Amino acid sequence: MPDNDLPVLAQKVLETLRQSGRRLVTVESCTGGLISATLSDLPGSSEVLEGSFVTYSNDLKTSAVGVPETILRLFGAVSLQTAEAMARGGLSHALNADLALSVTGIAGPGGGTISKPVGTVCFALASRSGLAISVQKHFMGDRQTVRRLSVREALLMVLES
Repeated sequence: MPDNDLPVLAQKVLETLRQSGRRLVTVESCTGGLISATLSDLPGSSEVLEGSFVTYSNDLKTSAVGVPETILRLFGAVSLQTAEAMARGGLSHALNADLALSVTGIAGPGGGTISKPVGTVCFALASRSGLAISVQKHFMGDRQTVRRLSVREALLMVLES
């Protein structure tokens, strides 16, 4: 993936949100704030970016955005159910946001299992009218590649919303 791909996508996301009059909040785990950082690197991002929750630990997923402990216990931090709860929680805690984008995954090099190998990443996009989409992807590559590909996928999800 070219390094200049992300700023181009981010600019398109900002323009799309601006044109639609929507504001975005991100709830990030494995990307560690990279989605928000990619967007906020660009001038004018404050017009449409409400902010970001970086909820790396399960405790913070619960305390900061209200992911139910039962979801984490039953499905794990890397699951569509958790990504969906993160997105819904982001909206409920960022009252001026119209959309919430969440990502949780295993960037590696450790942490993978047979059922959830390194490169497994779950995404969700929620709006005030409900869950828009959730998807699980499997990316190949080192930690930085998985994280960059996750940012790319997340930005594309917003563009397609």
